Amino acid sequence: MKNDLSPNNGASGQEVPAGRLEARYLAFLETIAQVRPSLHRYCARMTGSALDGEDVVQEALFQAYRKLETFDDTRRLEPWLFRIAVVERDFTPPVEPIGAALGTAVEHLVLILPPKERACVLLKDVFDYSLEEIAELVESTVGGVKAALHRGRSKLAAQPISRQPARAPIAVEDAALLRLYVERFNRRDWAGVRELIAADARLLVVDRFAGLLKESPYFGTYDRIAGTWRMAVGEVDGAAVVIIQQPGADGWIARTAVRLSVRDGRIVDVRDYWFCPWLVSAAAALHVDEDNADASS
Repeated sequence: MKNDLSPNNGASGQEVPAGRLEARYLAFLETIAQVRPSLHRYCARMTGSALDGEDVVQEALFQAYRKLETFDDTRRLEPWLFRIAVVERDFTPPVEPIGAALGTAVEHLVLILPPKERACVLLKDVFDYSLEEIAELVESTVGGVKAALHRGRSKLAAQPISRQPARAPIAVEDAALLRLYVERFNRRDWAGVRELIAADARLLVVDRFAGLLKESPYFGTYDRIAGTWRMAVGEVDGAAVVIIQQPGADGWIARTAVRLSVRDGRIVDVRDYWFCPWLVSAAAALHVDEDNADASS
């Protein structure tokens, strides 16, 4: 995947307003804050990537915000959001499924299943939805859900657990650019970081900003963050990313990630998931290059 540090060139088709997100939308996000991690967990398992899963969540939440007037507030909010996430995106498994790198939990195995079976098994065996709720979510019948569950569970029972996470290929020059970005970011060398970024680069700080990076207070915001943090080169579900770390009881721990896209030797898209701390815990596979982080701190 030459000249690309993300699986989809940073394009999610997401319709978000440019610039700082409006107050009403932020208020909506606060209202559904308790639902976000489970919605992301579901989308991450459906897409096979914690990063792609969050992009799907962003699309679904913005669509939900636009459709708020259609929501029946006598019903539960969570199934409504799940339904929008299912409808808004056709999930397609990766060529090489991630598999059970972290054990035999169902939610780490479901990528071997076709989308409908995958959704039914996740919603029933992981999220404990009723058959009737699942039928509504996947636009099927209770009988159809039962059949999909039977097929999916049978396939999972026969699945070997020795698969390893797929690693997205990354060009040598892009890997070097990623390391340089991390080194300069950790030194707060903002002029040096800007040298690596295209003039028309796009920035998405999830839940806060969407637009041109040069029109954002991005670097100044990191300067003002309270507490200690550092960047490190790493991988989330096989995709090369920048890992944001903070001190923990036993050393540096991963807080979240930043995904970069590169074209013609310059960074053209930055996706920062600072406000999505659930992303790391939902990843099936996480790797941090501690040597790179130590060298650049």
